[in-house]
Amino acid sequence: MSTASIASPNAVSVTRATGLDHRIVWRWHFYAGLFCIPFVLWLSITGTIFLFHPQIQHWLDRPYDHLSIAQRATANQQVQAALAAVPGTTLDSYQLPFTSTSAAQVLVDRDTQQFRVYVHPQTLAILHIDNEDHRIDVFMSRLHGELLIGKYGSWIVELAASWAVIMVLTGLFLWWPRESNGLAGVLYPRLRAGGRTFWKDIHSVTGIYVSCFVLFLLFTGLPWAKSWGSYLKTIRHFSAGRAVQQDWTTSSADDFAARAARSSAARADVSGMSTMHSMPGMPSAHHMEGMPNMDAAQHAHHAGFGRHTTALTGPNAFVDLDKMVATVAPLDLANPVLISPPTTAGGNWTAKSDTRDRPLRVDLVLDAKTGAIIQRTDFNSKPWLDRVIGTGIAAHEGRLFGFANQLVSLLTVVGLVTLSLSGLVMWWKRKPEAVLGAPAAIRRVRFSPALIALLVAFGLYFPFLGGSMILVGLIEKFILRRIPSVQHWLGLHTKSA
Repeated sequence: MSTASIASPNAVSVTRATGLDHRIVWRWHFYAGLFCIPFVLWLSITGTIFLFHPQIQHWLDRPYDHLSIAQRATANQQVQAALAAVPGTTLDSYQLPFTSTSAAQVLVDRDTQQFRVYVHPQTLAILHIDNEDHRIDVFMSRLHGELLIGKYGSWIVELAASWAVIMVLTGLFLWWPRESNGLAGVLYPRLRAGGRTFWKDIHSVTGIYVSCFVLFLLFTGLPWAKSWGSYLKTIRHFSAGRAVQQDWTTSSADDFAARAARSSAARADVSGMSTMHSMPGMPSAHHMEGMPNMDAAQHAHHAGFGRHTTALTGPNAFVDLDKMVATVAPLDLANPVLISPPTTAGGNWTAKSDTRDRPLRVDLVLDAKTGAIIQRTDFNSKPWLDRVIGTGIAAHEGRLFGFANQLVSLLTVVGLVTLSLSGLVMWWKRKPEAVLGAPAAIRRVRFSPALIALLVAFGLYFPFLGGSMILVGLIEKFILRRIPSVQHWLGLHTKSA
């Protein structure tokens, strides 16, 4: 919000400007803020809860982290206990225990659902079953990024984030000192001034210190948005000349579809392999693994290092898992570490560090017979854009440099809330009766080539912003200006001015 006084919408004449001036930018800042503030507050609350989800989840898991364990059952037995606890499921992955006294955690899929089963490593007792979609990190992530309404929520959040960029940039323009006689009110607030000066300084000084961090959060969050993330992937597809596999998903629907596909593919694979093995002269899966086409198919399938589901059944279906654990555990990869079975009979296993500190992630392909590492992919071997975005996402989620990252993010959120509330207070204190209180327009904007180029650049980078700008412009021109009462309430200048 600006700090100048709000005049009556029709109290001033309208002249034509050769470019942007303080009041024009103030109007943009006002309307962007009025639209964004409810979402800023929502995203601040949900984002803060997500920011500290590791500590929250650790507190929730404390009953399963200090168990009395004298001798562990095999990993295969732990998996079998988990599958029996949730009927109709297939194994997605086995998570290495965080400590020597932690429960085994087994992820199992059933169609679009995924469950996390806590198994006592010695007694095989089922300690707890979590629906993965209800866990604090997954639930808050979807509440934060999709408002729990899927792609439509993602579109709304992306639209609000795009306009929040405008809000921040116009706020910086308004903050820039023009007639200041000192640093008071510019770099530090005049806390004893009281009244409008107090709220103005709280708003503007807080803004200058948190703006860069806010812009960082906004830009690093966009790759997760349904529309902008797909937009990015399309551009990468055309620039690379091939399909691009990204290390993140852009909607919960993608996660659900991937789970359903894994489950159905795994069941079809088992059914197909059973039929094939029953045919006279058909080689076993062990022999088929050495066939050229099988190797190529498996290599292509595992290139993405995604989670895999198998429908192998029987008491000894996962006896090879202990070999994989013996190989992966000594590597001391960043937690959580997930080991996934092959999706085709006789195929290779995979393992990955699924830490949210993405630069520490590692993906492994493991030989099904020996457990030996066939292929290792570290973060630094990924395409440069994936590394940039992955590092940004890790910082956005507060995981890049530990608790200090969480603290910086928390202070940024506190600054955002302070900006939002102080802006609302200033608006309410200055709002005239019976009108919205938008800053009165005293100049019409002349769209110079430079300004047009800037707006086009923003519209291309933020498609939702560009589309909404055009839509708002058309609605204002052809509807709002034709209704005198609405025109007056919104503070729009008149045609005759």
